[in-house]
Amino acid sequence: MEFRTTVKTGENRSWLHHSDSVVLLGSCFSDNMGGKLHGALINATVNPMGTLYNPMSIARGVQRLIDNEPVAGKDLFMQSGVWNSYDFHSRYSLPDKQATLDRMNQRILQGHDALRQAQLLTITLGTAIIYRLKTTGEVVANCHKVPQHEFERKMATVGEMVSVLDEMLTALHAFNPGLRIILTVSPIRHIADGLDINSLSKASLRVAIHEALAKHHEYCDYFPAYEIMLDDLRDYRFYNSDMVHPSDVAVEYIWQAFQATYLDDRSALAVARCERIHKRLQHRPMSANPDTVQRFNNDTASVVRNLIKEYPYLAEHPDLAAFSS
Repeated sequence: MEFRTTVKTGENRSWLHHSDSVVLLGSCFSDNMGGKLHGALINATVNPMGTLYNPMSIARGVQRLIDNEPVAGKDLFMQSGVWNSYDFHSRYSLPDKQATLDRMNQRILQGHDALRQAQLLTITLGTAIIYRLKTTGEVVANCHKVPQHEFERKMATVGEMVSVLDEMLTALHAFNPGLRIILTVSPIRHIADGLDINSLSKASLRVAIHEALAKHHEYCDYFPAYEIMLDDLRDYRFYNSDMVHPSDVAVEYIWQAFQATYLDDRSALAVARCERIHKRLQHRPMSANPDTVQRFNNDTASVVRNLIKEYPYLAEHPDLAAFSS
């Protein structure tokens, strides 16, 4: 007798090789998966403009990266003592205006180059709720604590989201014809507006993705992160204490499902080895004995050099470059 339902993701697509470059955009679940890719020593660029939640803002961000469109001074506004852009997360907001522009435009350039060179792009949609600035009609990615009366809040229709996603996928394919694209719905719950609104929002996102992918199925796919969380794990012990974000165990489980769906067999072996080495690189010997520390460091250097010998492309990885000479 089975006491749980396992989400089946189908046959392995072999879309991701360990030597590939990956870009991840969207909700903070992209940061979770980006962390897993970094831990596997895979070249991953995560949210160049910071966390983005709704399809309109994500599509706007994608187009900005494609066009390498810089932020201008007139695009920034002062709020809470720092300069902000409605297209960027607050992690890029600084008290100095020019420093803010420099930081944002550097990330746009990095994101443009990463997207042009990437073999795989994952886009995670978080919510269908959008906030439109009343003075301009612009859909914002982040409200930056601007008073709520400055915005019109609504749920985007499925038709609106399908149109935006279709245009975005078409533009991405034209920009980088070899790019594979994975769309997913974030398993993180947006409960501030109530569980009923969260359910409606997630369902709308899922329908919009389903309809948009009908035209782009040759180079696009859907990964069921949301379904794995709700229908496979299906227990509050797999959430953090806020009952909103997946726990580390849940993220690891979804990461394993992602690997089984998209990594080829040789890359899966490389990931397992690289995860162990990445953990070793993060470890600091708990010893005051300099000989013990030196022995650990020498052993680490030897392990890394052997890894680079087997996977030469890792010689350029920033975490390993010091060992490649």
